[in-house]
Amino acid sequence: MDSNIRTMRQVRSIASEFKTREDGEELRIEGYFAVFNSNYQITADMSESVAPGAFSDTLGDDIRALIDHETMFVLGRNRAGTLELREDSHGLWGSILINPNDGDAMNLYSRVQRGDVSQCSFGFDILDEGTEYLADGSIHWTIKKVKLYEVSVCTFPAYPETNVQARQAEYEEIKKRSLEVMREELREKLRGI
Repeated sequence: MDSNIRTMRQVRSIASEFKTREDGEELRIEGYFAVFNSNYQITADMSESVAPGAFSDTLGDDIRALIDHETMFVLGRNRAGTLELREDSHGLWGSILINPNDGDAMNLYSRVQRGDVSQCSFGFDILDEGTEYLADGSIHWTIKKVKLYEVSVCTFPAYPETNVQARQAEYEEIKKRSLEVMREELREKLRGI
């Protein structure tokens, strides 16, 4: 495990193909909240991906489905049986049972059905990740294990801003450490002359 793993809660958002489904009298919103091995370009110098199995240890935790990460808009909860989450070879798939007595949930259902809302996000802490320093000077992180708190159906996904903020601080620290290593190597060479 990398020593610089962040413990702050993070949010990642992706474009998705959420679908609505009527199953008898049940209404559901279903789709992928994360896709494995898909590179998310954070900036020109930073990218990341989620490895298969990253969610396997957390799916039994108490996880909520929200609208736009707002805790006052709870769509479902796995412990209540109104949110189903599972990993498959493609990513983290979820199905939210919509409460027909909840106006906010019904409004969102209609927006997803029309295609007005089609993106998703998830809130988590990184527990394990790998860092790869590429030949072109860029950095790629592979998220290997997370603690999942929530999944959200989103109007405007927060991924670019949130992820850049979290990763930019890490990138600056890596550049600083790299510069210090280069300086020390140069000192060692000069001592040897």
